[in-house]
Amino acid sequence: MSHWLIVGLGNPGERYHSTRHNIGRMIAEAFAETKRLQFKKGRGNWLEAECAVKGEKVSIMLPETYMNNSGQAVGEFIRYYKIPSEHVIMLVDEYNFPVGKMQLKQGGSDGGHNGTTSMIAHIGPAFWRFRFGIDKQFGPGEMADYVLAPFRQDEIDLRNKMIERGVKALNLFLAGNPSRALQQINAEKDL
Repeated sequence: MSHWLIVGLGNPGERYHSTRHNIGRMIAEAFAETKRLQFKKGRGNWLEAECAVKGEKVSIMLPETYMNNSGQAVGEFIRYYKIPSEHVIMLVDEYNFPVGKMQLKQGGSDGGHNGTTSMIAHIGPAFWRFRFGIDKQFGPGEMADYVLAPFRQDEIDLRNKMIERGVKALNLFLAGNPSRALQQINAEKDL
């Protein structure tokens, strides 16, 4: 049995819960909810839950560090549970995509995302990146305020559909069907 880790990147605390920057954390929470899981305090600075998908052991982790330091907690987690970085799926916001667009790929650069930079620094670049669009409606010097703001009311439906499709894609991927997962991800006509 393989062991996979889903990491929902975001900032801890109620203040940040519904912000654009926390879409990865929202999707991890939604995935856990579909499995009727409860998060518990982990051995380190994170919350964790565990389930099985088609015989695969799956841990879901919510770092309790701020986004830019997420990799430290993830590194501790995978070293303790002996999970290879190739079995880590990071769920993260992407401002270069419109709300609703998703992309799943393994490896690569940080793409200018500080949470991804931290992940690479602590576990290397081989993990999976599942990126979720939050749009890019900000000017110079406004990015921090934009990503730390909630989705606009007219984006909530798109956000909710993206969360639903993200959870379906995770289930397909973990069930050993990455091509079906990619079909789900690319089914933008459903939005």
